[in-house]
Amino acid sequence: MTHAPQSPQRLSRAAGNTAHTDRDTIRRVLCREVVGTIGLLADEHDFLVMRDYRTFTFTDFETYLKAFDDLLSSRGTQGTPTAVVLFDPQDYVDFCTDTGLDPDSPSSRARFTMQLATKGPAIQYDGQPLADLIPTLIDEAVRQATWECATTLLARLGSCASCGEDIGRTAFARASGLLARTLETALPGKRHLVCSVSAAPETLVAVLHADTGPDGTCQPNEAEALEFTTVLALGLATRSPGGLVMRCSAPGSPDRVYGWRLRTGELDPLTSGEIFDAYCTDADTGGPVSPERDVDYCVPPDLGPGATPSAHRH
Repeated sequence: MTHAPQSPQRLSRAAGNTAHTDRDTIRRVLCREVVGTIGLLADEHDFLVMRDYRTFTFTDFETYLKAFDDLLSSRGTQGTPTAVVLFDPQDYVDFCTDTGLDPDSPSSRARFTMQLATKGPAIQYDGQPLADLIPTLIDEAVRQATWECATTLLARLGSCASCGEDIGRTAFARASGLLARTLETALPGKRHLVCSVSAAPETLVAVLHADTGPDGTCQPNEAEALEFTTVLALGLATRSPGGLVMRCSAPGSPDRVYGWRLRTGELDPLTSGEIFDAYCTDADTGGPVSPERDVDYCVPPDLGPGATPSAHRH
């Protein structure tokens, strides 16, 4: 049986279809190699600010969030890596003022988002719903802002007039030692540390989570540890009032809660009664709050010589 030869036009179309398929394949492969960054308006107030721009066409916050979620899902289905950053309208205005860009322009918003990607924080999208992604993104932004504020304030302290030592660097080294001792003296398990320092213009709060690894060593989150140490260092260096509270959790035993008062550059242990009062008092009303079940309010362990400053004070 013989086959009729195909016409040149049909061969040309077949070749074109093959080339088109190859281009689609290549495009999909490239999409998986290129990381995209999308700016997210995380709350309705910021969304309403952006509505003042003519080129921002969304009119309803819920519709905006649904469209954003659909976009993330679509990119995830295509295998396209996507990072999400927090889009702050005031920072955007400042950016446009500094760069001379028109704020009422999609390209300006795109350029602002690109520069956010280099500064962070950014959350990698891996299929999580917006209800989980937004709080995480806000927490990361607050943590970075806290660290930047504490770092700036430490740097402004300069050098000690009597010994010439850098006050901020010395305080950071001491805070690092105190954090290490605090973690070393805690019982194995999950550790949740909170440090608060009453610094101008507002109180700075840092949180650190640390788990006990399979080898028995403490494994703190490195980014949280840096922020925590910086905030604690600021409190030590400026002798600002504050506090440090530890909560240890381990299976089969009550949680242990204890803490220290930060005062005049020193950590003073809180009594079990003081830590009980702190946990069982409503911060807004001052009224009593029922104590949690399976929680022991304890005296903190002795941190050793590192908990007290040297004879010389900056």
